[in-house]
Amino acid sequence: MLTKEERRLKIKTRVRGKVQGTTECPRLSVFRSNKQIYAQVIDDTTGKTIASASSLKLEDKLPKKEIAAKVGEMIAKNAIEAGVEKVAFDRNGYLYHGRIKELADAARKGGLKF
Repeated sequence: MLTKEERRLKIKTRVRGKVQGTTECPRLSVFRSNKQIYAQVIDDTTGKTIASASSLKLEDKLPKKEIAAKVGEMIAKNAIEAGVEKVAFDRNGYLYHGRIKELADAARKGGLKF
């Protein structure tokens, strides 16, 4: 029987085999903890982080889904300022549901294409 974390890591390796970030289309990676949510736009060919956003900077006391949506808008704004419009979405082993889905939808609304 797998623990929750082992199951997520197994899914993560499967997803990472299919999703690769290039210079033209970097990878939008999402990490979610119990309290915070983080997003990075990563170019895997050079190993550099192009843009990042997290809920650590937010002062608001909002529901977690709304915070994830704000982080999605922030990562879209930061990525577009860095010259990135098209990304490959890496859900990092999490189910595409709840906070992950809210972040992705807000990033799309902010102008990122994936």
